Amino acid sequence: MAAVAAEVCVKAAVGAPDVLGDCPFSQRVLLTLEEKKIPYDTKLIDVSNKPDWFLAISPEGKVPVYKLDDGKWAPDSDVITQILEEKFPNPSLVAPQEYSSVGSKIFSSFIKFLKSKDANDGLEQALVDELHGLDEHLKQHVSGPYVNGENISAVDLSLAPKLFHLIIVLDHFKGWKVPENLTYVHAYVKLLFSRESFVKTKPAKDEYVIAGWAPKVNA
Repeated sequence: MAAVAAEVCVKAAVGAPDVLGDCPFSQRVLLTLEEKKIPYDTKLIDVSNKPDWFLAISPEGKVPVYKLDDGKWAPDSDVITQILEEKFPNPSLVAPQEYSSVGSKIFSSFIKFLKSKDANDGLEQALVDELHGLDEHLKQHVSGPYVNGENISAVDLSLAPKLFHLIIVLDHFKGWKVPENLTYVHAYVKLLFSRESFVKTKPAKDEYVIAGWAPKVNA
C-alpha cells in the first residue's frame, strides 16, 4: 500500500502565489521531510491574502503547519520537526544535546543588524561573533563537515535556510558579506546549499527572499 503523503502548509512567494516562497521555517520542515524521504504534499499559502480554510486550521495565520494523524494541524517548525523525528526515526536527524544550540543566535543577530541604522551600535560585530562561534565549532569538529560531524542533523537543517537568507539579504540591503576569514562557515554553506534536499526546497529566486524581507527592513 502506498504511503499517505504528509500534508504541510508553507509560504508562497511574494507576488507569486503558485511558487514556493521564502520562509526559512517552512523550508526547515521541507528539508526534514526530504532528508527522511517522506512523501509529502505542500499547500502554498499567500500570507498577504490568507484563505479562510487556512485561518481555520492556523488561527494565528502562521506557517508552517503540519497535518497530524488525527486530522489536527501542528504549528511551529520546532514542534513539527520533533514530531517527524519521533514518527519517522530513520534516518535519525538527532544531534547531541550539547550541539543543539550551535549557531542558535545567528538568525536573531542577523535581523538586528539588518534593521540597524547606526553603524556604531555593535550589531554588526555581534553577528560576526556568532558566525565566528559557528566557524570555531566546525573547525574543531574534525570528524566531518556538519555540526554533528559526518552526518547531517536537525541543527544543520535549521541553520541552512537562515544562513541562506542572511547571505542574500545582507548583501542586497547592506552590501555586507560573511567575512572571508570564516573559511569553515564558507565551506559549510557551500556544502549545505548544494545538497539535493536544499536545492529542491529553496526559494526559486533570490528576489523572492529579498521581497519577503523588504517590509521588515523599511519598517
